[in-house]
Amino acid sequence: MTLAPTITERLTRARGDLRMGVPVVLSGGGRAALVVAVEALSAARLAALRALGAAELALTARRAETLKARAYDGDLARIVVPETADVAWLRALADPADDLRVPMKGPLRSLREGAADLHRAAVALAKSAHLLPAALLVPVPNGLAVAAELGLTFLPMDAVAPALLSLSPLHEVTSARLPMVASDAGRVHIFRPEDGGDEHYAIEIGQPDRKAPVLARLHSACFTGDVLGSLKCDCGPQLRAALAQMGAEGAGVLLYLNQEGRGIGLANKMRAYSLQDQGFDTVEANHRLGFEDDERDFRIGADILRRMGFSSVRLLTNNPKKLAMMESCGVQVVERVPLQVGQTAQNAAYLATKAAKSGHLL
Repeated sequence: MTLAPTITERLTRARGDLRMGVPVVLSGGGRAALVVAVEALSAARLAALRALGAAELALTARRAETLKARAYDGDLARIVVPETADVAWLRALADPADDLRVPMKGPLRSLREGAADLHRAAVALAKSAHLLPAALLVPVPNGLAVAAELGLTFLPMDAVAPALLSLSPLHEVTSARLPMVASDAGRVHIFRPEDGGDEHYAIEIGQPDRKAPVLARLHSACFTGDVLGSLKCDCGPQLRAALAQMGAEGAGVLLYLNQEGRGIGLANKMRAYSLQDQGFDTVEANHRLGFEDDERDFRIGADILRRMGFSSVRLLTNNPKKLAMMESCGVQVVERVPLQVGQTAQNAAYLATKAAKSGHLL
């Protein structure tokens, strides 16, 4: 092994660059492009990018549908950026905050010819950095030379594509005893991914038998519900009810996965809440932002359970997708244990949408 960063490490560096508005270079198939996240783009960087060539805007098909733009590439649209377009124009296409106030953004011209692999990777990279899924690309003739000259992160497509889809290996960093309201016999395990991403936590109640199905819950972090007691969702009550049931039974494992806002991050979750205040339901809000209904990766939970020595679970959930993912990852689900708590007048419509559009068993 050399001291040079691996592709996984370069991807992590690239995510940080994009969040700061620093371009990265994607290269593959004899082509290369400078890439910057629209959300973090400044006027000065836009001018510097334009000096190198014509800019193209990559948006997901979900966002393109809202904008009435053609998504010729199926899952995304490549929009021609007019020479007169400024940062405000680009952000208006990326961020739906003002869609109702300024509904007409076009006419927008979508590219039909040529490959879209660089654009696809750029959008995926922006998503993985918890930014709005919109990226500006400027084609350049020699990506490696441009990256070296400007000191930018260089990402070869043949390595980037599989790395973006793979699950980073997790390793337990430490664990310690923690008496809790739910149980005096509590222990918290900290798991850290190799790619420098968010840590995830396993709260172990009692001493569960590794040879028997463990009462388990995959709980995605919800700052507003778990910490602030939000009445817009049922997350906080579910967290406390799951721990209480594990405490009552004397054993269980709750996995607290840092996948806020169904995997889109807290900032985008707040954007979705703002759209809900405009009259859109939770799924529609995600789509207008350019995301899918649910961007979480439940493979993380299965990986942690296996690393802790569990091969079968009694899963506390109302989400059938979690059952399917556990089974596909080699963790047997012997029972689905319903967790129907926390219904309020304020979240009734939210829960109804989850049942009708996301298949939750409520």
